[in-house]
Amino acid sequence: MERIISLLVENKFGVLVRVAGLFSARGFNIESLSVGPTIDPSMSLITIVTEGDERILEQITKQLNKLIDVIKVVDLTENDFVERETTLVKIHTRTEDRAEAFRIIEIFRAKIVDSTPTTYTVEITGDAQKVEAFINQLRPLGLKELVRSGRIAIARDDAKAAGDHKRRQVVVEAK
Repeated sequence: MERIISLLVENKFGVLVRVAGLFSARGFNIESLSVGPTIDPSMSLITIVTEGDERILEQITKQLNKLIDVIKVVDLTENDFVERETTLVKIHTRTEDRAEAFRIIEIFRAKIVDSTPTTYTVEITGDAQKVEAFINQLRPLGLKELVRSGRIAIARDDAKAAGDHKRRQVVVEAK
């Protein structure tokens, strides 16, 4: 079972090592890991994509909550969320393949970010399935290099909470 876990942590030296250590100590591979600052520069958000046994992942989640520098742990797969990944793909561009490359790039709403006489470097952003489909379409043209950012994700607000927020905002503005 795939899980996407979001950790809000204090932006301190060694936090990432301790988090990754919990996974490796239990023999779990981290499929994707992304770390970045939040609105508050003293905190970072870590997004981890992993796959494994539900019982052990629950155990890891509980132990993550016990780490001193971890402020909040959220298993995003338990609710609605939005995810994205950015990928750079360098492809061979023989003259006879350029039209096909442009067609695929246009269909997936990707963009060429660099061009040489023999290669295109293409950027695509989307959910994991879109990125995988794009890569698979380009494969026959000849992939030269591939770099993936790892997935990032954020929970969606539920409709009721979003409505409550709007109502509170209207009341505050009316005063």
